[in-house]
This record gives sequence, structure tokens and C-alpha cells, in this order.
Amino acid sequence: FPASLALGHFLQPTMAAMQAQKEADIAMLLAAQAHLGTKNCTSMMERYIYRRRADGIFIINLEKTYEKLQMAARVIVAIENPQDVMVQSARPYGQRAVFKFAQYLNCKYSAGRHTPGTFTNQSQKNFEEPRLLILTDPRTDHQPIKEASYVNIPTICFCDTDSPMHHVDIAIPANNKGKHSIAVLYYLLARMVLQMRGVVSPAAPWDVMVDLFFYREPEETKEQEEAAEFGAADAFGSLPAPMGATETWGDAPAAPAATPGFEAAGFETAAAPTNAPMGYVVAPEAFGTDF
Repeated sequence: FPASLALGHFLQPTMAAMQAQKEADIAMLLAAQAHLGTKNCTSMMERYIYRRRADGIFIINLEKTYEKLQMAARVIVAIENPQDVMVQSARPYGQRAVFKFAQYLNCKYSAGRHTPGTFTNQSQKNFEEPRLLILTDPRTDHQPIKEASYVNIPTICFCDTDSPMHHVDIAIPANNKGKHSIAVLYYLLARMVLQMRGVVSPAAPWDVMVDLFFYREPEETKEQEEAAEFGAADAFGSLPAPMGATETWGDAPAAPAATPGFEAAGFETAAAPTNAPMGYVVAPEAFGTDF
């Protein structure tokens, strides 16, 4: 009895911290609008619906979203080699998120168009044999889902209310069309995996911001780079003033000195007329008129 009582006192702060973290994560999902679905709902996604708004938008139950995130994290942790996990996103809003997810979990990623035969054609140069596949949208990523079903690769996918569920093993109900929603989902999934691996703990929290997972517009990135260049130019300061006396800057240039070789040859320098245009040179008479 005393041992169980001591264990209860030890677990109570841990459970309180986990509950506080869960509330903060659900608040983050709400802020990213991960609970907003579409006006259509498939029969297999009805179990994850909380209610329907007056304008016809289905609201996803974030409690079930959080449970499915934890289940997906347990499946990812069960893979011994992180390089056996493949994360993909054909949707542009998820390409930066999958890159950061793969960077922090040390797994493979593929952003953009999926090359047909990546999982089935062994003669391809980029042939892969993952043990687990994580996708952003089952509609835009239909090709890797089909190939994964041929070779029995389990699939985890973020599914919206109108997403097809064929050959999806673990469906995480959430908004997979918003750039903030996709980033927050991948961020929470990566942090849960790191917590289960023991890399992140309440004593050593994850110091990575969710902003790194957000999609960035190319125009916004270009503007930031230009602003950084202008800031670097200002840091060097203005150019130094030219050397020399400033009162002689507007004077005419001095006449060039006579060439010693020209005079040694016995030729005399002819003076140019006073009204001669600029660049006019009179040919010496000593040369004659033959040339």
C-alpha cells in the first residue's frame, strides 16, 4: 500500500503536465483551423464529425484527431530504423512541413510529384522500400497510396471530411488544405514521436517553433532576402570620400607630357588650332602628305 501511494504521488504531476500539454495542443489546432472540414462528408469520415455548421461546413472532433496523432506516433516509434519511414506531400502547402518533419525525425521525404513505380519498379534509380508511409492528402497522393497497397506498406494519412479512405490504414481527421493546419499537424506529430523516443521530455522541452513548418510564399521569401541584403549593405556604411583637394575637381585636366621618343626622332609637335574641336590633332609637316 505505501508503494502504490508513493507511485500515485509520482504520477500525479506527470498526468497534470500531460493534460496541460494536450489542452495547449488542441488550442493550437483550433488556432490553425484544423477542425474545419468541407461541405461534403464521406461515410467513413462520419465517425470523426462533431457537428455541422449553419453554412454547411462539417466540424471535426479534435479530441479524436489528437488520439489518432498519438496512435500514429506510436506506430512511427515502433520502426527501429527511422530511414524506413517515408513521408510525402504532393500538395505545395505541405512540402516544407514534410521536409522539416524528415529533418527532425531523420526519415526520408518526397515533396512534389510522385514518380510512378517508386515502390513497385525495382529497376528505377529512385526505388524505395519503406516500411511505413505518411501522406498529407489521400486525394492528391493517390499514386503512392495505390503503389503502397500493391506491396503491403502501411499508410498513415491526414484525411479531410471529403477524403477517400481506400487503402489508408490510419486516418488522422483534420483539415489537410490549409497551410497552417498542415504545418501544425506535422509539428505535433514530430514532437510526439520525439517524446516517445525520449529525446524530448518535460524537463527538456522541444525548442523548435511551429513557424518553421509553415509554408512560405516565394514572393515573401524573395522580399525577405532583399531586405537582408539591404541591411547588410547598410551595415558596411557609406563609401569613403575620394582623396585629393576638393577645390581642383572641376578644373580641366593637365596637358600630357611630351613623349621623349617622338622628339628624339626629329619630329616637332604641331600646335592644334585654337578653335579645333575636342580630340582634333594636327599631323606634323615632317611626315609629309604621302601617308
